[in-house]
Parts: sequence; C-alpha cells; structure tokens
Amino acid sequence: MRQHFYIFAAAAWAGLITSDFFHMQLRYPIDLTIEEYNEQKAWEHAELDHCPFHPEGGCDLARHGTYPRKFPEYCLVPRWYCPSAHKTISLLPDFLASRFPGTLDEIEQAVNTAGSCKSQEEAAFVLRPEISLPSGLRWLRRRIQYVKEALTILAGLLVTECAPDLESFRNKFRTNRVLIKLREMGREYLPSMPPIVGFGPRSGKRYCHLGFSNN
Repeated sequence: MRQHFYIFAAAAWAGLITSDFFHMQLRYPIDLTIEEYNEQKAWEHAELDHCPFHPEGGCDLARHGTYPRKFPEYCLVPRWYCPSAHKTISLLPDFLASRFPGTLDEIEQAVNTAGSCKSQEEAAFVLRPEISLPSGLRWLRRRIQYVKEALTILAGLLVTECAPDLESFRNKFRTNRVLIKLREMGREYLPSMPPIVGFGPRSGKRYCHLGFSNN
C-alpha cells in the first residue's frame, strides 16, 4: 500500500495529476457487489494505514466519516482527513466507477449492448428509452469514451497483446467483469489514469467511437 502512495506523490510532482485529484480517491480492493457491500457495511471495515501526503506519518491522519454515492443504489464511501494537508482522502470500492455515476459492471454492460446493436442510436434507445435520442446518445458515448480510454491505456502499459476492446480482454483474462479486472491489474497506474477506472483527470474529448459497425 505504501508503494502506491509514493506513486501518487510522483504523479502529482510530474504534473500528471493536480492536488485536487491527488487527494480525492484511493482504491478499496474489495471483491463484493454493491448489494453485498451494503449488507456487510463494508465501509466500516476499510483501513488506511498511511497518508498519501505524508507516507512517513506524523500528520495525525484520522477517519472523517463517509460520503454517499446514490446511484444505482445508495452506499457509503469511507473517508479520512489529513489536517496537515487540509485534504480528505476516500477509499473507492472496486465496483464503483470513479468520478462518474454508477458501477463499472453497469457501464461495461452498456458498452457491450452498444457492440451488439446495429447502431449507437439503436443501443441508446434500448438502454435509455425514457429519454430523448440525443440525450441517450450522449449518455452512451460518454461511457464508450471512458471504456475505450481505459482499454487503450492499459493494453499499452501492461503489454497484454490485446486489442483495446472488451471482447479481447474478456477472452485474454477469462472474466466477464473486465473493468473491475483492469482496475486491479492497473493499480499502480490509477493516479494518472482517467476515469472511470482510474483516479486521474478526465480527457479533453467529449466522446469517441469504438470499432463496432455503428453509424
């Protein structure tokens, strides 16, 4: 765990992340669904042994309650406070997307649906029939963008010999929960990786297209 704190500090020093992003989130490696997490009140068992701002200690790091995530189901995220840095630090459970509503599994399923439909318009209607088509497309394309970014970055960093698409990663690592697996595999790079898998800043692009036969 201490090694990951030094990576956060190095990433901030290199300008890959700002202090606003640097302090906000760390990974809470927990193999639970959101329902199991709530049932077990797993936020109460989370531990943060060292402050990411002061890995050697001495800053009086202390628990600072929780904050809520309200979608798709209400749950609490544990939080700490460093009085020396005047910053809070939270541990984000592996099933939750970072800086974005929802779970990684839900986002992955949305992108899978887009890949199985004839067009993004069709996928948007299937996934979000209650909203207008332009709104549904924006909703879908944001998710496609973030998944594409995560797959492309980690395919390069981990030298996986995988194409940057969910099916390739699914077959390579024999998992139906690719995004959660990517957060685990790329844990050393999370501070500088963009959401939804990583904890760094968003890219400047609004959305991008995956390589399906969508028009």
